[in-house]
Amino acid sequence: MQAATVSTSSAPLNELPPWCATLQEAKARKGLSFEQIAKELGRNEIWVASVFLAQAKPTPADIEALEKVLGLESNALAAQAGSHWWPERGIGPAVPTDPLLYRLYEGVLVYGHPIKAVIHEKFGDGIMSMIDCKVDVQRKADPKGDRVVLTFDGKFLPYVPW
Repeated sequence: MQAATVSTSSAPLNELPPWCATLQEAKARKGLSFEQIAKELGRNEIWVASVFLAQAKPTPADIEALEKVLGLESNALAAQAGSHWWPERGIGPAVPTDPLLYRLYEGVLVYGHPIKAVIHEKFGDGIMSMIDCKVDVQRKADPKGDRVVLTFDGKFLPYVPW
């Protein structure tokens, strides 16, 4: 399977910090997947992809490992995405126009309230944390066409009376 690539040349991705393009180019040059890079870092592939899109804050150890795995000059990434840099989370307009992103958005529009009702029924009044959340994507074979299994594993945070 070929490693996935993400173009950062069109809006809104062209508004990301320049080091994101550097990471993407190095990943493509090495022919690596997010999964392969994640294994080298001891991280989840979705989290690694989030770093590549400036949606997660890498630690100094993550930066050092990324430089090594991707063959980047030592401290080049740290100079741009080190301790002084913080993510601006959320990319693009409120309603995404990319077909895949729109379908995820559509999933929340259609199933969001039913999911909320079931969460409240099972856990009580609260939310699922996106801060303390793990995301996983798996491919599942199916005779009618392969399926995407998307898992959000978020901590429940109850609303508390005050």
